Amino acid sequence: MDDIELKVTKIIAEYLDLKEESFAHHDKFTDLGADSLDAVELIMAVEDAFGVEVTDEEAQSLTTTNAVVELLRSKLTK
Repeated sequence: MDDIELKVTKIIAEYLDLKEESFAHHDKFTDLGADSLDAVELIMAVEDAFGVEVTDEEAQSLTTTNAVVELLRSKLTK
């Protein structure tokens, strides 16, 4: 795992009250017990942690850890 993956995994684990090793990066947040408010809070935490802005359109596709990591990689390498 790279730094982005590690940081995103920690954020998700913290917000969903999970152990980092208890979920796979392809698991949907809803399957992990997240509701729409959790999703908004996760995105806000990611924005703060990485200093990026996620549009509403982008946010709708962020349903897994992998999706968040891929979006961040694309934003941070521009």
